[in-house]
Amino acid sequence: MKAFSDFISLSIGASGRATSRAARLVLAVVLVTAGAACQQRAHGPGAPPPPEVGVAAVRSARVVFTTELPGRTAAYLVAEVRPQVNGIIQRREFVEGADVKADQLLYQVDPAPYKAAYDQTVAALAVAESDVPALRSRAERLKELLPIHAVGQQDYDDAASALARAEASVLAAKAAVETARVNLSYTPLKAPISGRIGRSSVTVGALVTAYQPTPLAVVQQLDPIYVDVTQASADILRLARAADSGRFKRGDAQARKVKLLLEDGTPYPIEGTLQFRDVSVEPTTGSVILRMVFPNPNRTLLPGMFVRAIVEEGVDEHAILAPQQGITRDPKGDPLAMVVNAAGKVEQRKIEVDRAIGADWVVTKGLAPDDRLIVEGRDRVRPGAMVRAVPVDAAPRMPAVQNASQTRPVRQAPDGK
Repeated sequence: MKAFSDFISLSIGASGRATSRAARLVLAVVLVTAGAACQQRAHGPGAPPPPEVGVAAVRSARVVFTTELPGRTAAYLVAEVRPQVNGIIQRREFVEGADVKADQLLYQVDPAPYKAAYDQTVAALAVAESDVPALRSRAERLKELLPIHAVGQQDYDDAASALARAEASVLAAKAAVETARVNLSYTPLKAPISGRIGRSSVTVGALVTAYQPTPLAVVQQLDPIYVDVTQASADILRLARAADSGRFKRGDAQARKVKLLLEDGTPYPIEGTLQFRDVSVEPTTGSVILRMVFPNPNRTLLPGMFVRAIVEEGVDEHAILAPQQGITRDPKGDPLAMVVNAAGKVEQRKIEVDRAIGADWVVTKGLAPDDRLIVEGRDRVRPGAMVRAVPVDAAPRMPAVQNASQTRPVRQAPDGK
């Protein structure tokens, strides 16, 4: 470096024209550049620092797994009002769409012919009963005379047979009276259950027939109300395996509580109860019917409404939650994760995920609590590279105790039911 400076000084002195300010400035720049080059040659090239990546900790939490199942509401009780006798409708004693009580009069069928038939059978019974005392006295007297041979055996047998026929006639007359009474009692058509009655299919003066296929009206009990939903049989098997493996904890009383979403997406304010799961699978859809019961005091739920039931599947006390932005997928669609190990190197892992909860994935395989998952700068590193991990907030995380809801569509039958 000193030799180079001496060389420059000699050159300037020889020329005698390098005493200007511009010449001195050029000389200073040349000296600085040459010095830096010499220093770099003396110390060698410097190693670049490791890249910086943002990491978020994988955590464990208690998760209540739920699923949304589609279904429809159905009346708790349904009674179709049909006539049990033929006749003309004389009166209608209810308002369509109103609430009715059990045994409340709904229709009045003309009772006149049935009253006449009842009176006739009562009279026939009286006639039959009037013959019995005389025949009984005669049979008893002949029975007393038979041992002393005052009467023949045939005379006694005829009297006893006549008495038996008279008593049988009384029994037949009583049965006819009961039949006529029952028919007469059918002329007022009463509500079989309490509930809300629909529209009337007949008016006053209409002729109705016994046990006709078309009901005169339908009464439905709406409080409580059923909700029938469908669940795929494959999901039932999956949940059974999860419970058997110990991953899920099921069977407590709270698991039978069910929530409901109405057709417009608003939540129903009252919880229901899972009543039972059907014992057979619908072959056309591969699904099973689950029946639930919901209180319906305000008649918000009407039969036939489409709803979604939120059913609890089970509880995982130690579910593994990883931020979604740290999970990628390979060309086959399998999820991948890149983590920073204790040595500061990048590891790529194949994982298995169940479902999303807010900003997290529920990981069933491949990650452990406190693993440092790379969520930022993943495109700048490769597996095996040394990195500098900086903790970041990947996204607003869900609380430690949370519900994991999943919507599972069910294949519909060809008729859409």
